[in-house]
Amino acid sequence: MSLAITRRQVIGTLAAAPWFVRHARAADVPRFALGIASGHPRPDRLVLWTRLSGADLPERVDVSWELAHDEAFTRIAARGTEVAEAAWAHSVHAEPQGLEAGHWYWYRFSALGQRSAVGRTRTAPAADAAASLRFAIASCQRWDHNHYAAWRHLATQELDLVLFLGDYIYEYASPPTAVRLHDGPTTLTLDDYRARYAQYKSDPALQAAHALAPWLTVWDDHEIENDYAAGTPQGGPEPLFASRRAAATQAYWEHMPFPKAWRPRGSDLRIYERYDWGTLARIHTLDDRQYRDVQACPRPNRNGSNTVAFKDCPALVDPRRSLLGAQQERWLADGWDTERPWNLVAQQTLMARFSWTDPARGGGTYWTDGWDGYAASRQRLLQGVAERQLPGAVVLGGDVHAHYVADLKVDYDDAKAPVVASEFCGTSISSNGMAQSRVSAALPHNPHLHYARSDQRGYVSFTLDTKRLQAQLHAVLDPKNPASEVNVAARFAVELGRPGPQAS
Repeated sequence: MSLAITRRQVIGTLAAAPWFVRHARAADVPRFALGIASGHPRPDRLVLWTRLSGADLPERVDVSWELAHDEAFTRIAARGTEVAEAAWAHSVHAEPQGLEAGHWYWYRFSALGQRSAVGRTRTAPAADAAASLRFAIASCQRWDHNHYAAWRHLATQELDLVLFLGDYIYEYASPPTAVRLHDGPTTLTLDDYRARYAQYKSDPALQAAHALAPWLTVWDDHEIENDYAAGTPQGGPEPLFASRRAAATQAYWEHMPFPKAWRPRGSDLRIYERYDWGTLARIHTLDDRQYRDVQACPRPNRNGSNTVAFKDCPALVDPRRSLLGAQQERWLADGWDTERPWNLVAQQTLMARFSWTDPARGGGTYWTDGWDGYAASRQRLLQGVAERQLPGAVVLGGDVHAHYVADLKVDYDDAKAPVVASEFCGTSISSNGMAQSRVSAALPHNPHLHYARSDQRGYVSFTLDTKRLQAQLHAVLDPKNPASEVNVAARFAVELGRPGPQAS
C-alpha cells in the first residue's frame, strides 16, 4: 500500500497549523491539541491513544473513536466510546479487537463537538505469515536542547513500526539560554509530569511521527529522574521520591499508547514484553532501569553514574549484579525465538563494551550507568544468544546521544572470541551529545565499534527481510532549526547467519 497521500498530508500539516484546528470552531478550546497515537500492535488488536486538552473539562467525558479500512472512513472496521476521566488526565486508551492481521487502518477520535486528526496504524502479521518489516528506533528528545527536525523527517518515511527507546521527556527545569524553555520547574508532582508531557506532545513534528505508524515504547531514567536505579534516586535518600516515582509512572502510562490492563498501581508498571512479527522476527522490549542494582562505585555521598577504572571497582564484574533484575533476565533467556530468523532486542542503552582507556593497561575505564557497569549481566545475556546459536540477534539502543554500530561478543578480552550479535545504538532526537573528540580518542580502545558519532542528532531506520537487515543512520544538519535537512550519515547491513554489521 502506498504512503504517498499520507506523506503529502504530513508535510502539509507540518508547514501549516496543527491538525486539530481544521476541526474546531474559532471560539472553541482545542480538545485534541496533544495529538493522537497508536501502539502495542498484535495480529488481531492494537491500542489507540489520545488525551483531551484545554481547561474546564468535565470530570468524565465520552470520547468516540473510529477505526476504518480507508482514510475517508467509508468502511468502518470498528468503533466505540471510551470515558476520559480527570483522574487519569482525560487520557483515552481504546483497544479495538478482532482485526485483520497485517492490515493498515486509519483512526480518529471525537468529543465535545470536535474531531481529532486522522492517524494511520496497522496490526502485526499473523504468527504463520511471511513478512518484512520497516521500522525506526529513536530516543532522547530533550525539548530545551534542540528542535525536532528528526521527527519531521521520520514522519515522511515508509515505516511499519517505531521503537522509542527511552527519555520521552526530561524532568529538568531549563536554563535561561535554552533553545526553547521547559514550562515550569523540575517535575516533582503528578501535575508537573502531566504538564511536561503535554508540552512535548504539543510539537507538530512529534505528533506527525505518532500519527504515521504504531509505536512500541520503553522508558529510561528521565521519565522519572536522572540515573535513578530501582527505588533509589540519584542524589541519595529522598523522603518524597516514592511519591514522585508513582506520579511519574502514572503520567507515563497516561501519555503512552498502552493497554488499559497496564494501568499502574503506584510505581508498579511492567513494560517489558514480546511482540512477534509474522514468521520474520520476535521483538523483545526490555526495562533496564527499574529492576537494576544501584550503580557500582558511586561518587562520595551520591548515587547514580560514575566513570571508574576497572582496577578500582571490583563491583563492575560482580556476578550477582544485574541491569535487568533476575526475573527479567530469566524471562528473556526463556523467550529467545529459535524458529524465527531474527530476534530484535529493544532496550535503552549501549550494550557493547566501551572503555575510555586501553583495557590492556589496568583493565580499562568504564561508565557505570550502562551495560559496562553490569558486565556479568551482559555476559549472561550474550552467552544465551551464543548457546542457542541464534542466527540473527540484533540489539537496539539509545540513551548515550551518539550513533554507535558494534559487534557484540561474550568476551571482549579475547581478541579471537566470536561475534555473536549485532548492535545499533541510535543517537538522540534532540538531546545534546558529548564532544566528538572524546569519542574519537577512545575508538582505538574499542576495535569492535564500526561507527561512533556523538556530534549527530537523528534516528536510525531499518528494512528487515528473511535474509538481511539494512540500516540507515540519519543525521540532522542543524538541530536548532526545526526545518533542517536530514541526511543519511552511514549505511550498514547484517546478513542472517553472519553476526556483525558491515558497511554498505
